[in-house]
Amino acid sequence: MRTLLTALLSSVLLFAAPTLHAADKVAAAPNSAPTFAQIVATHKLRVGTYLSIPYALKAADGNLTGSEIDIAQRLAKDIGATLEIKTLEWDQLIPALQRGDIDIIVAGLSITPERALQVYFSNPYSNSGVGIATNIKLTSDFGSIENLNRADVAIGAIGGTVSEDVARQVFPKASIKLFTEEDKAEDALVKGLLHAYVRGDPVPRFIALRHPKEVDVPISKPLVATREAFAVRKGDNDFVNFLNAWLVARDADAWLISTHKYWFESLSWQEKIAK
Repeated sequence: MRTLLTALLSSVLLFAAPTLHAADKVAAAPNSAPTFAQIVATHKLRVGTYLSIPYALKAADGNLTGSEIDIAQRLAKDIGATLEIKTLEWDQLIPALQRGDIDIIVAGLSITPERALQVYFSNPYSNSGVGIATNIKLTSDFGSIENLNRADVAIGAIGGTVSEDVARQVFPKASIKLFTEEDKAEDALVKGLLHAYVRGDPVPRFIALRHPKEVDVPISKPLVATREAFAVRKGDNDFVNFLNAWLVARDADAWLISTHKYWFESLSWQEKIAK
């Protein structure tokens, strides 16, 4: 199982990395793009992010909220800069950074070797990956996660996603049921039509929090793990140095831990979001 997951992680990380067009690569890091010293001097920080629950989402008042928004706000405050947040499509984050449209990506961006050829990463500030939620009643007599790898077990996944790839490779003997909508997959799991549901974190944990009597998360770590970090333009070592020092300080005072718990281990924030 460990060998399989190691091979799978490599393939998933390559699959997850956004592909740049040739024109994007040529446009990388123009001379006019501000360095960290200029950001500090001008007191302006431009952050690129991507709308995804609970990383960045629209609040009921129309403003942005989410874990990455909290991080961006605290980062700007500690730099002494005003904050400008730009929401972009996922595959446009790195090109926008390279063109100088934004100064930093704060979007739960996973560290991969391919992306490291295009940007400078900070040290990681979060762990994520593809997780699993199980129906408590159907799996009550299962001694380990490996019991899900049987022909009489039904495992759900969203078709055409990395989660489907993970489900098929980790549980090759199981019957993989594909869905096109999150709520229908969740409903099938809750009703006992599925033994398990494989999906990117933190979705499995949120389902378990919404339905604690029917669903649980059987393992503490994801099936395939990733590490998320800040990304800045290549060559800006001063910015990376500051970000790494900021991460040490915000970890030491438990600010990062409490922020992560609020957004990823509870549903308290749901009352804020737009309906």
